Parts: sequence; structure tokens; C-alpha cells
Amino acid sequence: MPRESSSAGPVNGALATDNVITRVWTAVAHHGIRLLRGALAEDSELFAESQASKAPASELRCPLLDQLLAPTTDVLFLTRGNDLGRIAARRLAAAFPDLKIVVEQPVARSTLLRGRIRRLGPLHVAGQMAFMAFARALYMRSRQRIAEILEEHRLEPHWPEGCERIEVPSVNSPECVAAIERLKPRVILLLGTRIVDRKTLAAIKAPLINYHAGITPKYRGIHGGYWAKVEGDLENFGVTVHLVDPGIDTGAVLYQARLKPNATDNYATFPYLQLATVLPLLEQAVRDALAGKLNPQTVDLPSRLWSHPTIWRYIAGGLRRGAW
Repeated sequence: MPRESSSAGPVNGALATDNVITRVWTAVAHHGIRLLRGALAEDSELFAESQASKAPASELRCPLLDQLLAPTTDVLFLTRGNDLGRIAARRLAAAFPDLKIVVEQPVARSTLLRGRIRRLGPLHVAGQMAFMAFARALYMRSRQRIAEILEEHRLEPHWPEGCERIEVPSVNSPECVAAIERLKPRVILLLGTRIVDRKTLAAIKAPLINYHAGITPKYRGIHGGYWAKVEGDLENFGVTVHLVDPGIDTGAVLYQARLKPNATDNYATFPYLQLATVLPLLEQAVRDALAGKLNPQTVDLPSRLWSHPTIWRYIAGGLRRGAW
């Protein structure tokens, strides 16, 4: 079974020390390379002067040194520019100071609607759109409870200062793949992005780890916590950290945790509760990946893919299970 916890385990002291030593030696090495580059430039200029054909210093390039000095990162975070993405980025940056962030732009609403109508039919999509309009009002009504969750867990919905942030049209776009190739991360985290397609997966060499707001494989897709409550299955109200494969939330599980929402929580507050629970697990998954100690597991549960509720399904779930 995958390791399960509702909070992060203690950080391995030896691993933390190794990380510090590695960073110090990396900084020293970078400084030495810069000194070497300067010396090479000076020698080249002296040689050029002796030949009466001095070249501009900007033209004295060393491709190998340029590659060594190119900005890279241990941890790359791919997300969206919403509250949850900013909260997670800020928490991860505190744990991993060299974090780089890639922000995916939202899908155009017209594109989203066309795709859903093809898959689900116009009536079902109309019900989903009606619910999404209602959900915006529910979010506004739930702002006080959301603020309580943020304060309790010391979470801030602001981008971290000092972290490089790159905007791309999609995680599957050439711009995103180019950023990954440039940064050469040792581990990549996903939160709230589109499904990563096969072509992009093939181009990624680092472990690719996703946060899913539900217990997989039973609650794949979206709003896994909400659907667990609708189904009267609160023992599977939780979160999953898993490796990414070509399926939708079908990758091998690294960590899972269950939690209990209180009576004032609802569809709008569930994502904040779940994020607060999963952040320590994401940190631990990154440390495992950097140490080469990932331990993926298969979970023996029935598998089902869930989508947005329609307005009539939401009302039925509220009346029958109190899943508001």
C-alpha cells in the first residue's frame, strides 16, 4: 500500500545536510568557472592584441562554460495562476529555494465548451454551466471559511518573491517543453494543469509528480473530495500524490491522505482543505525524488472518472447527503 499520512514526516537530517553541502559546492564551482571564463577572456584579448586584431570581449564565447552556467533547477513547478497554484508555489519555494515556476494559461472558454459538448452532450454541459455560475456565488459566500483555513495552516495566495516564473500557453506547448529542456529539473510537480499528452511525456526525463484532489483510482478526474461526500464515502475523502502516466490520474501512487471536512465546509472550501493536507506530502515526494527513493504503489480500489456536477446533480447531492 502507498504511504499514507495527514501531515508531513520529519525531514531526514542527513539529506538536508547533503543538500546544503551540494548547494555550497555548486556556488563555489560556479564562482570558479566565472573566474576561469574571465581568465580565458583576458588571455584571448592579450593574444588578439599581439596579433593586432583584437576581438570584442562579447564575442569571446565558450559554449561548454555557457552551458555550465545556464540557470537550472532541482525542482520545477507547473501550475495555473489561481489561488491554489499561488499557495502551493509559495509553500514549495520556502522548502526549495531554487524552485522555478511555469504557469499555464487558461483554456479558452469556447474551446472548453466545444470539447465538453462532444464528450457529454449539450444538455449535460448546460447543467454544468448552470452549476458553475452558482459555484461562483458559493465561493463568495464561503470567503470567511476559506480565510480561516488559510490562517490556520499559514497559507498565502501570493506568488513567492524571487522565483523565476514563466508563462506558457499550455503544459503541452513547445514553449513549455523548451522551458523544461532549458531548466533541466531533477523533478517536476504538477498542480491543476491540463492533462499532459504523450508527446510531452516522452520529452520529459525527470520524474513527473501530480497532486490530485481525491483518492485514486476511485475518484479520478476533478472534485474528488466533493464526489466522495456525494457518494456517502467520507472515508475516502482525501488527496493523492502520484506519478504521471498517459492516463487521467491513473499513475502509480506515492502518497495518500484522508481528512474530515467540518459541517461548515462545502464545494468551495474543499479544495483549500485538501491543498493544506497535501502540501507536506508534495514536499516529501520531492525529497524522495531528489534522493532517488520514490516508492510508487498500486492502490486496490475500483476506478472511476468524475467530471463537473450539473446543477441538478448538485441539488440532489445536497438534499440526499448534505454535500453542498
